[in-house]
Amino acid sequence: MASSPYAAPILFVKKKDGSMRMCIDYCALNKITIKNRYPLPCVEEIFDQLGATIFSKLDLYSGYHQVRVADEDIEKTAFLTRYGHFEFLVLPFGLTNAAATFMCLMHNAFHDYLDRFIIIFIDDILIYSKSSKENAEHLKQVFTRLREHHLFVKQSKCEIAKSSIPFLGHVISHNQLAMDPSKLKCVQD
Repeated sequence: MASSPYAAPILFVKKKDGSMRMCIDYCALNKITIKNRYPLPCVEEIFDQLGATIFSKLDLYSGYHQVRVADEDIEKTAFLTRYGHFEFLVLPFGLTNAAATFMCLMHNAFHDYLDRFIIIFIDDILIYSKSSKENAEHLKQVFTRLREHHLFVKQSKCEIAKSSIPFLGHVISHNQLAMDPSKLKCVQD
């Protein structure tokens, strides 16, 4: 139980599978937070650097929850339920600086691979290569780096060594970028 002077309200939102997701309303905290201006990548610019033939995609398992909150900031994550007052020890969703904090962590972890064979957008990692053999070597390097930084992927959401792959609402293949048809269908419906 928390004894923090902060207490964000919660609400529950139904997910696609019918289960419920707890959401914390950090609007009041976000209004008084100094914004982290760490740049988030522009999706269009990301795709300009591609020219590969083999792609792999990794999705981090509960990405934000793999990042520990600084001790001096834990009390600020407090939220109130009918069962008590609690604080996050890991980065929760909804904080204004969460995406920037996570991108900074990912860029620091993979800085020497960026613009060479890897694209990162929040917790999605795209590995692009000119051959299957090169892709296997790139994957080995990325998994080693993930292990060094104690980051874990969600195996069920990973795709390995594909000639075409969905990423950030697009389908990427050799010298081609198209809108993901499944995303277009949602818009049309």
